[in-house]
Amino acid sequence: MELEKEINQQKFPSQRLKVLINILFTSSWFNSQQNQIFRGYDISWQQYNILRILKGRKGQPASLKMLTSRMIDRNSNTSRLVDKLEKKGYVARTPNEMDRRKVDIYLTDLGHEVANNAAKDTETLMDQNINYLSKEEETQLNTLLDKLRGPHCSRDI
Repeated sequence: MELEKEINQQKFPSQRLKVLINILFTSSWFNSQQNQIFRGYDISWQQYNILRILKGRKGQPASLKMLTSRMIDRNSNTSRLVDKLEKKGYVARTPNEMDRRKVDIYLTDLGHEVANNAAKDTETLMDQNINYLSKEEETQLNTLLDKLRGPHCSRDI
């Protein structure tokens, strides 16, 4: 459905403003759908992001600093998120063998199961929504979004 109909907007003053509102609206729309999935696993999307990162490490530990650097939302309190995941039994922390001041974070078997199941559900959701785009359009959209952020974009904002 067109953005104007979704938000009951007659007309935008400029295409540039419509682009911004469209990106924000679409992001919110996807987040809302994903949050419904994550509620079933008693996790937030930020917690899922940590599980996803750890799953991608294929059994290798991660530090809080590394997790933070890979987070989609850098404003997240990674330490607090890991605490919550540890209480749920999804991650474990062990002292780093080389530097006792550091902590290694691992995905537990239960955490791996949750990450796998949530990933499958998320993939199904994305397939249902993104199947309207051709492979070429997917590539084009990714290129445009990368271009929009441009070389001036910094994750440290």
